[in-house]
Amino acid sequence: LRAEFIEDPEQRDKMLRDLDEMETMIKSTLALSREDANPEPRAHFDLGDLLMDAVDGFDAVALDIDPRLAGQQAPIEAQPIALKRAVVNLIENAIVYGKSAEVSLRREGKEYRITIDDHGPGIPEAELDRVFRPFFRLEASRNRESGGAGLGLAIARSVVRAHGGDIVLKNRPEGGLRAIVSLPH
Repeated sequence: LRAEFIEDPEQRDKMLRDLDEMETMIKSTLALSREDANPEPRAHFDLGDLLMDAVDGFDAVALDIDPRLAGQQAPIEAQPIALKRAVVNLIENAIVYGKSAEVSLRREGKEYRITIDDHGPGIPEAELDRVFRPFFRLEASRNRESGGAGLGLAIARSVVRAHGGDIVLKNRPEGGLRAIVSLPH
């Protein structure tokens, strides 16, 4: 309320942006805490169906599910809401930083492999693992249009690891970034 009464419009706008940033960080932190304190129950579902649902509504996404995994052929027991949120975060990052996403699902040995490719600039090699740290952002400005609070990848990796899997990021030789989600089946 005090911010609204600041007469200098530049100072008022700066303070309101700071408040928006703090609100986003608090909401993200609470989401992370809730995830740890009150885990979602596991359910049996088809991973291919979850991916189709995750990409629904995104215009800049291509989905490729191995035909052998179509129609309830990728069964998994997991936390569907948390897992979908993790995958959606990776897809949104691909779209924001790489302009598009190509999502695929394959079965490789004893695991499912979800890959999410983008066509952006990639990430410096030294930062590929650091981006999973809570509150770490590659883009250092406080511009809300250029990034979140730095918790999305930390939450996504935490969710996937809680399911016995992992997320790895790799720069693609042809340009862009590849997120690889591996989940046991």
